[in-house]
Amino acid sequence: MRQADEESFRRFAVEHAARLRRSAYLLCGEWHFAEDLMQQTLIKIYRSWARVQKEDSLVNYGRTVLLRTWLDEKRRPWRRSEQTEAAVPDHRDDARGPDDSPERLWARDLVHQGLLRLPPRQRAVLVLRYFDDLSVAETAAVMGCSQGTVKSQTARGIEAMRASVSRLVRRVAS
Repeated sequence: MRQADEESFRRFAVEHAARLRRSAYLLCGEWHFAEDLMQQTLIKIYRSWARVQKEDSLVNYGRTVLLRTWLDEKRRPWRRSEQTEAAVPDHRDDARGPDDSPERLWARDLVHQGLLRLPPRQRAVLVLRYFDDLSVAETAAVMGCSQGTVKSQTARGIEAMRASVSRLVRRVAS
């Protein structure tokens, strides 16, 4: 790779790695796995950098690669048999500030748990639309589907999210 390409990729990676990692976490629900997904995504982008950097939206391309990488990982048989721990690992949350009340943290965790219970496409649509603030057209481009599919998956995802969060609240209350 030429030196100029190397530098432009490095700038892209530094600027977008944290955003890719956050999106990966919202998709998979596990920080270590999110880190792996982000790294795999950056490797795939690096391999095709000379061709990709001529496109209009590198950010959307990165989201597309991340989404496809996550879906590919979910399809692998060894991932299906892996058991995750229910206990939250001890790690520092840099996003948490002094204004974060216990109620706000509880609500954020509740939304995240509800999100993890959604089917992959619905989860992906909700992450792209509401956490990455993409429009319907941008989400359709990232996912490689029609705008109608994005709209229907969004509606179904929100409804499933409501039901999931309601079940979680009832479970906590009882």
